[in-house]
Amino acid sequence: MTAGEDGFDRRLEPFRTELLAYCYRMLGSAHDAEDLVQDTYLRAWRARERYDDTRSSLRTWLYRIATNVCLTALEARGRRPLPSGLVAASDPLGPLVLGETPWLQPLPDPMPAAGDPAGAAIDRSSLRLAFAAALQHLSARQRGALVLRDVLGFSASEAAEILGTTAVSVNSSLQRARARLKEAGVGQERLSEPTAAEQRAWVERYMKAFEQADVEGLKRLLTEDVLMEMPPMLNWFTGRGNYGLFMEWVFAAAGTDWRLRAVTANGGQPGFAAYQRVGDGYRLHTLQVFTVTDEGISRNSVFQDPEVFAAFGLPDGLDDIS
Repeated sequence: MTAGEDGFDRRLEPFRTELLAYCYRMLGSAHDAEDLVQDTYLRAWRARERYDDTRSSLRTWLYRIATNVCLTALEARGRRPLPSGLVAASDPLGPLVLGETPWLQPLPDPMPAAGDPAGAAIDRSSLRLAFAAALQHLSARQRGALVLRDVLGFSASEAAEILGTTAVSVNSSLQRARARLKEAGVGQERLSEPTAAEQRAWVERYMKAFEQADVEGLKRLLTEDVLMEMPPMLNWFTGRGNYGLFMEWVFAAAGTDWRLRAVTANGGQPGFAAYQRVGDGYRLHTLQVFTVTDEGISRNSVFQDPEVFAAFGLPDGLDDIS
């Protein structure tokens, strides 16, 4: 590699984290996002001699490559919803039904640390699971227009260059995307959240109640309209009472001896990996990601997917620690 090539690589590297966030929003899969960022960098390096900084910034040029990669990938992949965006609510005590749909996946943290310049280009609220799920209601180009314009702040002309279209087309796609999200109950404004420390404190209290199999204690931490879903199962339901019924069933069926490991996902959402007692140790059972409001926990998205477990670097089991 020549000195010039090495210098080009160094110029590309600061954009990696924000491109990962972009590809995740477009695809809804942490695994796919990693692969597509690698593909983007490979294509950029191969095309380095054709880059003209008088025509566009390096960031815009990289986003055009990443967008082409994402749009090509989306041609072969369906959308990745969560169960609550696909089927009607179910009985919390009804049989679990396995779905065959590729589901939205959580994105592992850590995101950039405070003071990291890469973090300035990342709107963490736009990585939240609820927003990522709402994006799945949009066509690929509507998704691209919305993220480029409303999340990343590109101008209409810059977004048109990235998408390989016109500013008029971008604005049309953006209007349709905004209308579709409004129909889905997602406003353009970001909902206010408690601080990260306050959110973690809510979930730490939940973890303590969970380890004690204290269903009433869990219920006291929930909002009245709390939603639980658990891909790859189609089942989902709302309401504090339904949540309590389901957790009583969980502890009756899977036991009351658990070990929990805290995680964060999607730009700071608190969660944990739950390990169920099996024999002399504990086996990884689920990864749970929470949405927390000032009134309490409003959503628990429970994942049971080996690909998700691997993305978070979770061990398959824990030794018995007395």
